[in-house]
Amino acid sequence: MGTATANDLSLLERRRIEAAVLVPVIRAMQAEFGEERVNQVVARTIRDVARAQGEAERARAAIATTDELAERLEDGVLREGSLIVDVVERDEAHFGFDVTRCKFLEMYEELDARDLGFLLSCNRDFAFFEGLAPGMELARAQTRMEGAPYCDFRYQRR
Repeated sequence: MGTATANDLSLLERRRIEAAVLVPVIRAMQAEFGEERVNQVVARTIRDVARAQGEAERARAAIATTDELAERLEDGVLREGSLIVDVVERDEAHFGFDVTRCKFLEMYEELDARDLGFLLSCNRDFAFFEGLAPGMELARAQTRMEGAPYCDFRYQRR
């Protein structure tokens, strides 16, 4: 039997493992150095890591069209069930969906860390996407993590 790798885990499972380490470290640093400053440093670091991850994904499988993007998402995070979505647009230039249930939100609530959920998860989205598909744009005006009824992900070609 082989050893499991990070790629064998769902995205939700990877975020849970990360949060188990990061949440107590962030809480301790907030208490020592102040919440605002620590959150700024953590946010910047998470975005840098996410951008590098997106670039690494692009090197493995470049995303050039909204169809390729939709297939990647449908075969990845949407298939694993971490996000329950309603697809609202899908054509050759656009792919859009609303997240109606977010298991990342539920996980951060279970960890009593909803206030860090955006910082550690949603904060990654734009930077990861910039690394993954620089010829496309992502727009998102709201998230469930911040209290909205749904997250509105809208992708389009530049």
